Amino acid sequence: MHSSRAPSILIAGAGHCGGRTVQALREYGFAGRIDLVGDEPGLPYERPPLSKDALTGERTHASLDLMDAEALQALDVQRHLARVTAIDTQAHTATLSNGTALAYTSLLFANGGAARPLPISGAQLPGVLSLRNKADALVLAPYLAQGKRIAIIGGGFIGLEVAASARKKGCEVSLVEGAPQLMGRAVPKLLADRAQALHVARGVDLHLGVSPLHIAQTPTGLSVALSNGITLQADAVLVGIGIIPGTDVAQAAGIAVARGILVNRQLQTNVPNVYAAGDVAEFPSHISGALLRQETWQNAESQARVAAQNLMGGAVEFAASSWFWSDQYDYQLQVSGEPAAGVHTVVREQEDGDVLVFYTDAAHRIVGACGWGLSSRIAKDLKLARTLVERGASASPELLADPATRLKALLK
Repeated sequence: MHSSRAPSILIAGAGHCGGRTVQALREYGFAGRIDLVGDEPGLPYERPPLSKDALTGERTHASLDLMDAEALQALDVQRHLARVTAIDTQAHTATLSNGTALAYTSLLFANGGAARPLPISGAQLPGVLSLRNKADALVLAPYLAQGKRIAIIGGGFIGLEVAASARKKGCEVSLVEGAPQLMGRAVPKLLADRAQALHVARGVDLHLGVSPLHIAQTPTGLSVALSNGITLQADAVLVGIGIIPGTDVAQAAGIAVARGILVNRQLQTNVPNVYAAGDVAEFPSHISGALLRQETWQNAESQARVAAQNLMGGAVEFAASSWFWSDQYDYQLQVSGEPAAGVHTVVREQEDGDVLVFYTDAAHRIVGACGWGLSSRIAKDLKLARTLVERGASASPELLADPATRLKALLK
């Protein structure tokens, strides 16, 4: 084990956030040792395309990588194909699943989470799949073929994106969601209803307010018994009901956790020199102060840069506006800022059936926005809406609601 006196940074998790943190550390001039620990083979990569064009074969898996092998080597990183299984915050050491012990001067949890398992009988059967990483996508992809029957449990982003990908490939798709609306907590009913209408129009068999009771093997595949008395027949069942954040190692080490690993505005835990970022971190919103945990590309991307600076001894506050999107068929949904912090909701119906929703505080400052529409048509307006949120622009409800108001004019 190397001397713990020389500055060394340990990153638990070698995914998008971990990979970006390594790049940022070197970019900001960190010259010490970096240990990057993750049990998924291959290079750090971006996950969003796994349910879309990387699943349908329109994109290669290699194109998702943040860097190639040469670039990773040039960053001079010690890569460990393992998991961090324990840390000793007093001794500043970590134990890995392969038995290695590593010393660190500062440590980052960027280990995301694992797909949440379905708690019913038959959920362990072959053909009951989840989609969290490249290996999962490789198992699911062959089922996306003309005439195959796919049952999807979960009407969140992963479920709906896979439904769209599967329909594109000619599958028969049934989707089961326990809540009365799709994408429940993340988007307003107005947008969820538009998405629902689109999926129905594209041939998805939707079951809302319904839960799966059990899954059984049949001579032709799998059957899923539902609480509404219907039994679905499928070649594969995809479970997309969220993730379980990887908080157990942190918790065992005396680090505060709630829905994720709790951090302050500098992404620091309650233990000095230990930080968390990405899917696993629960952090205070810079808009409302409310604690958020976000499983988004943007969050991994922007928190990595803040974490890197603070791992090196900085005191940078994370103040990026949250933003995420979902591509379904040729439509896109976007949410930016913190809609829950809004006092007023303003709906802006566009002429072509696309829609934007703005959320403003008591002083009419725009604190959140979301929208849904044909990607090619609405992309520009979604970008402007996001910029209005990021700049904390103010506008009256009348102006925002009027499709004749140019959003660009509100930026001035």
